[in-house]
Amino acid sequence: MLIGIDLGTTNSLAACYRDGEVQIIVNRLGKKITPSIVSIDENDHVLVGETAKEYGILHPERTASVFKRAMGTSKIFDLAQHSFSAEELSSFVLRSLKEDAEEFLKEKVDEAIISVPAYFNDKQRKATVRAGELAGLKVSRIINEPTASAIAYGIGEKGKSERCLVFDLGGGTFDVTVLEYYKNIMEVYAIAGDNFLGGEDFTEVLFEMFMERTGLDRELISFRDLKYILKAAELCKCSFAESDAAIMNVTVGGKKYTENFQLSEYEKRCAPLLEKLRKPIEKALSDARITLDDLDEILLTGGATRLPIVKDYVKRICGIDPVSIREPEQSVVLGAALQCAMKERDAQIEEVILTDVCPFTLGTEVVRDNGSFEIPGVYLPIIERNTVIPVSRKQTVYTARDNQQYVTIKILQGESRIAANNLFLGELTVEVPIGPKGKEAIEVTYTYDIDALLEAEVKVLSTGVNKKVVIHDEEHEESESEKASRLKRLEYLKFNPREDEENMLVMLRADRVYEESLSDDREDIERHVVALQEALDEKNILKIEIAKKKLTELLDEIETGKDDHFIA
Repeated sequence: MLIGIDLGTTNSLAACYRDGEVQIIVNRLGKKITPSIVSIDENDHVLVGETAKEYGILHPERTASVFKRAMGTSKIFDLAQHSFSAEELSSFVLRSLKEDAEEFLKEKVDEAIISVPAYFNDKQRKATVRAGELAGLKVSRIINEPTASAIAYGIGEKGKSERCLVFDLGGGTFDVTVLEYYKNIMEVYAIAGDNFLGGEDFTEVLFEMFMERTGLDRELISFRDLKYILKAAELCKCSFAESDAAIMNVTVGGKKYTENFQLSEYEKRCAPLLEKLRKPIEKALSDARITLDDLDEILLTGGATRLPIVKDYVKRICGIDPVSIREPEQSVVLGAALQCAMKERDAQIEEVILTDVCPFTLGTEVVRDNGSFEIPGVYLPIIERNTVIPVSRKQTVYTARDNQQYVTIKILQGESRIAANNLFLGELTVEVPIGPKGKEAIEVTYTYDIDALLEAEVKVLSTGVNKKVVIHDEEHEESESEKASRLKRLEYLKFNPREDEENMLVMLRADRVYEESLSDDREDIERHVVALQEALDEKNILKIEIAKKKLTELLDEIETGKDDHFIA
């Protein structure tokens, strides 16, 4: 079975196409959204999603989040005595989604189409594929998030050509894609973005405002209390979607702090972040060689576009009323699921032919002679960014020194004029006949396909000697034995049993609210927790459900502020 997955920075979802419609797969807690958070508990159980989020508030040293931003890097996340890469943590999220899908569909799920930010580079895309493999999934395709959103929204369904700018601001990444739909062809013209800008950054602004007003010192507060404040800031930010005013209530060190915020002052503090949204829009339009007047629509997607200050800013700088996708958090996974149906040639779905672009320039390092002196370490573009793929491009370079025996072609990705500042993907070395510099010509050919596979070929024109390589991210290339060893290491960690998930979540929530509460509330929580624990020990299903319902209602009452109690 093939499913679509939106592996998000903040939240992840899975969906499938079945019985003539897209169905979002509910997780083990009966919810559509699974937070992209992983914890390892004291028994070496892997907790994923809502349970990990709750557990992480009390045990931040055993919890990781926002690790998608580190995909394709060597960053390591330490969770107690365990260490993981971003792709390993992502594999836990994907495995959890896979298991939920198998329970939902009642069949084995072994293949997926996974979405990534359009601005993900080669290493980040390959790391996403490896995460899928570690989770037991064959990743049949990587699809760009804005393109998936456009498919879900139905660009072009009116039967006419439409040119659209997709503005995708998620929890941790930002993408802008300019595309056009004509008949059944969706052509991407240009993409731009920022992989380190998203809703999490807008939450951080409220966190900083709260800390300034209360005079609290970040260095003197426990990591756990910092998590409480960040959670309250997230709730406060979300409430701006409904009101021009919001309140943060947090108990830190036994003292309750309450601060009121106005949307107007929040917008002023967010000005630097909002300004960061402008450049990718301008860059994408420039690369697509069109203006705002050429657009039929601006489409907002991604959870962070719910913020009114984001919507207003886009309208202000573009002069066009943007269209907000309903349930923006779900649009990417819906598009990925529709892509699954197209891949499987479902008769009820008209196939959309997608043409994509190369997100970054691909080139090599050369020595440039400006007539007066030589400049080493110069970047020579071969395939320019936003070139429609699949594509093949050639460049001819020449020997740079007298009596040179070998030429090494470094395969690079990026936009800097200085070669060393770009991403190194690999290299090819060929032998050349000895002679004066500039005599031997070497033809360099790059071929980039729809699945983001890059093939580099180097040919010495005088001898016909050539070498080629398909870039597989050699830094992370593993042998079969290394892969087996890695899988064995991860399998040592067991996932928390599905049937225990809901009970564990409510008990963790009770522990957290107990720590945040005082006096009478604590006594009430303790009494209800004991009742639930007794029911669990007896394995009496009816008593468990009754006790769990009563405890949940009590926690809801405390957290929503009834009886003058509000714990953020």
